[in-house]
Amino acid sequence: MRVKSTLLTFVFTVLLSTASWAEHHDANHDTHADPEKDIKAEIKEFIAHHLQDTHDFHLTKGVSFPLPVILWDNGFQVFSSSKFHHGETVAEHNGNFYKLYHGKVYKTDAEGTITYDDYHHAVNEKPLDFSITKNVSFILIVSVLMMWMFSRMAKSYKTNPIPTGIGRFLEPIIVYVRDDIARPNIGEKHYKRYMSFLLTVFFFVWIINLLGLTPLGVNVTNNIAVTFSLAIMTYLITTFTGNKHYWKHIFWMPGVPTPMKVILAPIELLGTIIKPFSLMIRLYANITAGHVVLMSIIGLMFIFKSWIGSPLSFGLAFALALLELLVAALQAYIFTMLSALYFGSAVEEHHDH
Repeated sequence: MRVKSTLLTFVFTVLLSTASWAEHHDANHDTHADPEKDIKAEIKEFIAHHLQDTHDFHLTKGVSFPLPVILWDNGFQVFSSSKFHHGETVAEHNGNFYKLYHGKVYKTDAEGTITYDDYHHAVNEKPLDFSITKNVSFILIVSVLMMWMFSRMAKSYKTNPIPTGIGRFLEPIIVYVRDDIARPNIGEKHYKRYMSFLLTVFFFVWIINLLGLTPLGVNVTNNIAVTFSLAIMTYLITTFTGNKHYWKHIFWMPGVPTPMKVILAPIELLGTIIKPFSLMIRLYANITAGHVVLMSIIGLMFIFKSWIGSPLSFGLAFALALLELLVAALQAYIFTMLSALYFGSAVEEHHDH
């Protein structure tokens, strides 16, 4: 039953993505230009729109859900994103006019004038944007979902040592993170200090990646600001929990000639920054690449326009969507594993001779 539900979900996802692309293609089709060139340009535009964080949920034609826009412009300005009409109109609120341009909110006039510099960059005033965008809303949803799951699981243990309900699904994963990730890489003595973070980041990345495969088209870890925030937390925990041996092996490595210590110290210090940077780029790049390839394959259906090419593209897109299930869990595992490795190196007790 679960397999059937999963297959139906992915068929629906691919079909809805295809329908959205078809709507976009019909809306932008120009019969006077080169059709092949137009289609390729539309595919690129559609992929960019799919990856973009927006102020509303747009599923398909006529089906969208606005989100609140919260701006600081001489005080908080709060209104619905439906006033933008997907960026086509100027929003007026309290006598101020705002325009949605390339996913960002600019202050403008009643006509929606955008002023550019010599490099064609918009120079209109940008108010501070605290809006609940598509990505922000799903971060909040996943946070509430995780608190509900784990609090419910914790309460069940008070009356029954055997997990029930959702605990049957969560406990094996928690035990795996503890016994196969935290303990081997951090050590028996210190691993408990880091379990809360490791479990949080594992389930957060995994659930968020799974939601990115739904028809809602949420791509939270495709946003480099999100992956940067996760990586910086790993960096700060590593930095502030590192023991004297950790810092000694960075700034004044034992057993190394003094001139080499002077040369290697800045390199080792730079390495502490490169490690979380690689965490950030790895998660961001893999998730982005998966979505780009999937949407590109769906776009091939509109390039081939044949009874052979289109079904093959659809089948390949469906197979890739299933593969993305593995990628969603794999990226959560890799991020958690590498974070545990960094924590382990920070608290390792060295015995210098």
